Amino acid sequence: MSATDSSIDPGCASESVADTVAATRARLEHTLDAIDDKLDVKKRATELGGRVAASYESNPVPWIIGATSAAVVIIGLVAWAIFSDD
Repeated sequence: MSATDSSIDPGCASESVADTVAATRARLEHTLDAIDDKLDVKKRATELGGRVAASYESNPVPWIIGATSAAVVIIGLVAWAIFSDD
C-alpha cells in the first residue's frame, strides 16, 4: 500500500470528506481573520491611543517629564545647529 492509498479511505463517505473540508475551511477562515486583526494598523493605533490616554490619566508626571525632556533636546539641537561654527 502506498502513501496515497493510506491517505484516502475507499470506504469513506463523501459526506465525511465534505465535512472534513468544511471544518478545514472554517479553521483557515478563523486563522486568516486572526492574522487580519493582528495586522490591522488602524485598530492597533486606536488601541495604542487608548492605552496612552489611560496611562496619562492615571499618572501624568512621567508624560510631562518626557515631553519636557524632548523639548529641551530639540531646542538644544536647534541652538547647536544655529550657533555652531561648522
